[in-house]
Amino acid sequence: MTQFQKFKDRRQLFATQLKGGVAIIPTAPEQLRNRDAHYPYRFDSYFYYLSGFREPEAVLVIVAASDDTAAKHYLFCREKNQEREIWDGFRYGPDAAREVFGFDEAYPITQLDELMPRLLANQPAVYAAFNQNQSWNQRIIGWLNQVREQSRAGVASPAEIHDYRTVLDDMRLIKGSDELRIMQRAADISAQAHQRAMQTTSPGMREYEIEAELLYSFYRHGAQAPAYTSIVAGGANACVLHYVDNNAELRSGDLLLIDAGCELDGYASDITRTFPINGRFTPQQRDVYQLVLAAQLDAIEQVKPGNRWNDPHQAALRVLAQGFADLGLCQGSVDAILETEDYKRFYMHKTGHWLGMDVHDVGEYKQQGDWRIFEPGMVLTVEPGCYIRPADSVPEHFWNIGIRIEDDVLVTQLGHDVLTTLAPKTIPEIEELMQ
Repeated sequence: MTQFQKFKDRRQLFATQLKGGVAIIPTAPEQLRNRDAHYPYRFDSYFYYLSGFREPEAVLVIVAASDDTAAKHYLFCREKNQEREIWDGFRYGPDAAREVFGFDEAYPITQLDELMPRLLANQPAVYAAFNQNQSWNQRIIGWLNQVREQSRAGVASPAEIHDYRTVLDDMRLIKGSDELRIMQRAADISAQAHQRAMQTTSPGMREYEIEAELLYSFYRHGAQAPAYTSIVAGGANACVLHYVDNNAELRSGDLLLIDAGCELDGYASDITRTFPINGRFTPQQRDVYQLVLAAQLDAIEQVKPGNRWNDPHQAALRVLAQGFADLGLCQGSVDAILETEDYKRFYMHKTGHWLGMDVHDVGEYKQQGDWRIFEPGMVLTVEPGCYIRPADSVPEHFWNIGIRIEDDVLVTQLGHDVLTTLAPKTIPEIEELMQ
């Protein structure tokens, strides 16, 4: 079995779930950063999930089985080109790509417009993602129109249009053992980076210096990229949920919130840790931190087969609401705080999201109006937080405390497994590491 057999197996499974027809799945286009310089290339997740092919300018076409023919898998990609390979690097070319990646047939990308009308002829349906790119939409419509023009010759065009993501989202939501090995390694690399950040941080540094330590650790241990733009937020900046400026000075007595994870072989990790810049929590910081940690631990306990997606969130909310009342941040009973949503002044987001090839990965959170039931193989984040901005109703000693604690959690047969345990998160662990 080659390393690419798993992608062929996925294509075959995907083809069996199509109700006849042709799926057309392009990879992501290259994007210019400025003038003739491109952003680092990253393939489309759906395309890579089924192909394992990392080059740009490629399209995967899967023709479902019919009564008299088996399913077929086609790749369209760049041709071999010695001159371009001198400048840009190795290309497989169609012949090698077919052999290495196990496609039935492979053609130059320049033949796509010529061959697609033939592949679509007499097929009952076409599967495509029509809301991604308008120019790509028009291209598919052009192929369909060419097929329709042959109707007098007895050629039928696809009568139905479906979104292939409906099928692939459910496939991607349940991770296989090979995917979980990659995700565990990505989690370990990211956890090591968070350890390095804690050991490096000291008053007087700037946020971007810590971001540089994270990136160094990611790349040094084999990750190809950060999975998303890192958040390195000191003091009041930690109360901005998507803060990415990462340029402020780190001050003694403040907390530093880091939300950062690497991408490894197409799979994301996602960790948030919050710690004191000078290595010691103040009493107020300690109280809020312990509250968020308690909420996270209760939420993680709700991650198990048979429970529903919203159960961890509800568990975290009850702990946080009680804590906000105990700290004098909210008034009234826990039920009243939850009913009025007064807690949203300090905690305004959900407690997690799916994790996989994308950091906010695919998969529906509800099915037929009910929260989705956890199944083994699902991976999600669990990330409660507390963000206290200056306000007349808030005691001043809590101002500008922003805390979030986030781990990556796998649903197992018996419960759950936290993938990111190498990143310290108890107060004694953090303070000891920082000393």
